[in-house]
Amino acid sequence: MLEQWTRAIFRARLVVLCAWGVVLVAGIVASTQLPSLLTNSFVVPGTGSDRAGKLLAAHFGERPEGTFLVVFPVRHPSDAALRRRLFRRLEAAARALPGGRALPLQPGGGLLYGEIATRLEFQDAKRETDVLRQALRMRAGPAALVTGQPAIQRDLDPILAADLLRGELIAVPFALLVLLALFGVSLAVAIPFLVAACTIAGTLAAVYAIAHAVPTTSFVTNLVTLIGLGLAVDYSLLIVHRFRDELRGGSSPADAAARTMTTAGRAIVFSGTTVAIALGMLTFVRVPFIRSLGLAGVLVSLVSIVAALTLQPVLLGLLGARAAWYWSGLGLGRLWRRLPPWIVRRRTNVLVAATASLLALAAPLVVLRLVPASFAGIPASPESARALALLRVGAGPGVVTPTQVVVDAGAAGHARARPVQRAVARLAAELIRDSEPLVVASGSRSPYVDPTGRYARLVVLGRHEYGSSQERAFVRRLRNRLLPDARFPAGTWAEVGGAPAEGVDFLATAYSAFPWLVLAVLVVTYLALVRAFRSLVLPLTAVVANLLPVAAAYGVLVLVFQWGVGAAALGVERAGHVEGWVPIVLFATLFGLSMDYEVFLMTRVQEIWRRRHDTDRAVELGLERTGRVITSAALIMAGAFAGFIAGRVPGLQQLGVGLTAAVLLDAGVVRTFLVPSLAAVLGPRNWWFPGARRAT
Repeated sequence: MLEQWTRAIFRARLVVLCAWGVVLVAGIVASTQLPSLLTNSFVVPGTGSDRAGKLLAAHFGERPEGTFLVVFPVRHPSDAALRRRLFRRLEAAARALPGGRALPLQPGGGLLYGEIATRLEFQDAKRETDVLRQALRMRAGPAALVTGQPAIQRDLDPILAADLLRGELIAVPFALLVLLALFGVSLAVAIPFLVAACTIAGTLAAVYAIAHAVPTTSFVTNLVTLIGLGLAVDYSLLIVHRFRDELRGGSSPADAAARTMTTAGRAIVFSGTTVAIALGMLTFVRVPFIRSLGLAGVLVSLVSIVAALTLQPVLLGLLGARAAWYWSGLGLGRLWRRLPPWIVRRRTNVLVAATASLLALAAPLVVLRLVPASFAGIPASPESARALALLRVGAGPGVVTPTQVVVDAGAAGHARARPVQRAVARLAAELIRDSEPLVVASGSRSPYVDPTGRYARLVVLGRHEYGSSQERAFVRRLRNRLLPDARFPAGTWAEVGGAPAEGVDFLATAYSAFPWLVLAVLVVTYLALVRAFRSLVLPLTAVVANLLPVAAAYGVLVLVFQWGVGAAALGVERAGHVEGWVPIVLFATLFGLSMDYEVFLMTRVQEIWRRRHDTDRAVELGLERTGRVITSAALIMAGAFAGFIAGRVPGLQQLGVGLTAAVLLDAGVVRTFLVPSLAAVLGPRNWWFPGARRAT
């Protein structure tokens, strides 16, 4: 079927080129408009923190994710006249925002700070950051620094864009060097980059359309661009390599392209679909942040397949016989002729050594420490980060992300009733005695009771950074012990909200679904491989082998980011933790990508085995013919992932380190040593399938 498809694409090549030209332009335009639609929100619908946030927005006129914090560095924060003047300035600036309302200024060490509460959604608040800053600068007086969740996100957008450019400047030249080493100097080298450009553009155009309806994280652009570059170049590399082999066999360009797509093209369709399935499982996690990353991964995988099946054959046809001409590359063929027989002869020792090395790297994952996210590692240059630094010293790091307890008394006026107010007072007293709160604010009037008198709230400023273990432990104490001990009257209930509670709910929801995600990916992948290889044993060994580099990548994250091993050499900071979304996205991405290399290797091994019925020889020839290409593809993918490491956003750095380590381990240890040695150990048992005739 793929042969007929390819010949049809050849006949419609002008239409195909024009269509991809439109996609390229649309993607470029979409990429310039996309940042304004993106946010990094950790709200999980249906959780207690989400319900508290909705009550705050509906009845107190503010959203925690739409609240700004303004910091005034001053010499005398206790000066009452100065405080009145700065509060009037804060009120005037608040009026520049839709529904903006200034809250009283609070003193700190060498500063005054105050909130501007709004009803704005996170995306809208982010866009209003520049308006607020301009309004504050229009009046004379001390400098005003704006921070808070929307301002931090606004300042991260250009940083993410700069990091993406830096990553591209690493990934693209590195991919070019690898392709030149593989192909030599040839016009064929240009094809993977053209396919990658169109793949990324098409995916970004699709993400732009979806982001209007679905909450989408700011990390999506970087994820699509760098993973898209790696996937598209890898797939194109494999097709070009097979196309050149067909040309050297004497086929015409049209016949060579058709044969290429029935072999390499079929493997890419299967591999790309596996990647899409693995990443698609993320969309079942009830966390919008993770869902958006999974959706972006599915899109880039599917667009990569479409580009490989449509644009790639047309470009090969245009290049024609010139694709076969090249000036010699590095000539690594001798290595890949000698290595496979050595592995097969020493199969047991190689298998034990490869497995032991991966398990040793994976061992540190038992002490993996997860946080929802952290402000501590954001670059120090933006205004919001400078304000955070001042607040950490002068007022405490928890000031930016307060915990809020929202009390529903059940009926209008009941929040001011004595039983409810006594319960609020008991809760406030317990909070003051707790080790985490720095400031506890409550009362019987606005802004602590809504205009109807039904809802009350307490605002708690913590001592520790957002995402810290101390802060999360406090939220759990508050929910499980302090709230019940307050003894609110019957008919009254309370919810804990604010960023700290959102972080707790984020981790709890994500990791309650993670075991099911892992199980689903394993089962679906196993069944897909059974269908592809007509074997029950080979898919099982593939699934187990794919888990090892993922586990090793988790261990590497602990080594680098918790223990600081190699952190300085990589240019990253030791954070003492790993952001909670990283292991989940890492697993889905790596498991899908690992299947690429498994399919490319074992498809060729099985093809040879069916002709010779000699497993040892099939393993040797299969590894010899695919090893150089798989290694080159892995190096290109690792170069693309290194673009994440070169950035300045901690979560993306962690993702980049994990992906890079896992891809290199997968290609360098698993596919080169572990899988071939295991296949040689199992021998004919690799191909066992009920009802199939056994060959020896």
